[in-house]
Amino acid sequence: MTQGMSAAVEDAKRIALEVLLYNARDGRNGLPRTAAWGYPEPYTRDLMIAALGTLVSGNQELVDSLRRTLQVLAENQSPLGHIPSLVDVPGDRGASDTTPLFLIALAMYQDFSADRSFLADAARKGHVWMSYQSPEDDVIVTQEPTSDWRDEQWVEGSGLFVNTLVYCYLKLQHHDARAQTLNHYITRLDVKRADQSFVHERLISEDAPYYALWAYKEANSERFDLLGNSLAILSGIASPHRAGQIVDWVERECQALREQGLLGLELPPCLFPYIRPEDPDWRPRYARYNPPGCYHNGGIWPFVCGFWVSALVAAGRHELAREQLVALAEAVRPARVAKEQFGFNEWLHAPDGEPRGQDWQTWSAAMFLYAAECVARRSTPYFDAMRTTG
Repeated sequence: MTQGMSAAVEDAKRIALEVLLYNARDGRNGLPRTAAWGYPEPYTRDLMIAALGTLVSGNQELVDSLRRTLQVLAENQSPLGHIPSLVDVPGDRGASDTTPLFLIALAMYQDFSADRSFLADAARKGHVWMSYQSPEDDVIVTQEPTSDWRDEQWVEGSGLFVNTLVYCYLKLQHHDARAQTLNHYITRLDVKRADQSFVHERLISEDAPYYALWAYKEANSERFDLLGNSLAILSGIASPHRAGQIVDWVERECQALREQGLLGLELPPCLFPYIRPEDPDWRPRYARYNPPGCYHNGGIWPFVCGFWVSALVAAGRHELAREQLVALAEAVRPARVAKEQFGFNEWLHAPDGEPRGQDWQTWSAAMFLYAAECVARRSTPYFDAMRTTG
């Protein structure tokens, strides 16, 4: 990176820490806010993902806040082991990703604090809950539509994102045999190009090395999920060879999107090709809430891009990771409402990069810190061990 580029990253890191400290203070019931002004509520998935940035920051105030959040989640865990969607509202249930995210953040905190007994019973109950999410009792789990972080995206059956989370907590908690079984079954998400011409006719590259968005029996979606594939690379589900193929494929496809005027930034969208009204997987609500290039239908999410930068490090693509980190530092500058140097917005419109979500988003700031740490170390804290153990 040039000196100017380094300055942009350092400035973004400094403000990211300010965002996290601001959001950790004076929130509801002493819990962190999801976004400084837009989301005062403590959303579980956002705060659990933000644990990565919290732990690599080493900031004691943030670490203490994470500990309290984990404790409140354990107090509000359902009798069957499910973790609520709002940290302090035990009746707010139904999410497919909150329990595995809790198990991941808890395992990382236990490692950070060297206290494996911390909330061990809550972890055990969470494992039991997740075991019952596998209808075939073969580790790979299924989900209801719109039940993960994409509340306006139809993902059903065995979703890539949720199953990569399951793999991560199994590896972090040393359930290696079950993780190996899951890695075997996740090949169900290999792209087969069967009955998906409406997807693949919009792609430039003939090869399809990535993992599909979801699959269940004969139904599936072979659109590209950036977050799920990033986690597949980080966790080691994808072999080093396949990880490199996925990175090259994303680079080619994003360049094609730019040439078509469908992508205005150097960062990849969360989903592509975008779902269009003429496609069979289009749903009427998308016209208002999820149009092409927006929100979950191909919006650019800084927290997801943080995972992507980290995945590039895991794949050994260090120069590209540095370039993408600089692009991310520029992407988190614009604010929709806040009069701040960096907006750390929730998501951006893919064709023009305009911020469309809430400013000073906790997971946007936290995943920038984590990605920057990965680039600086040339390693991926907590994920390195997943890729090097059997």
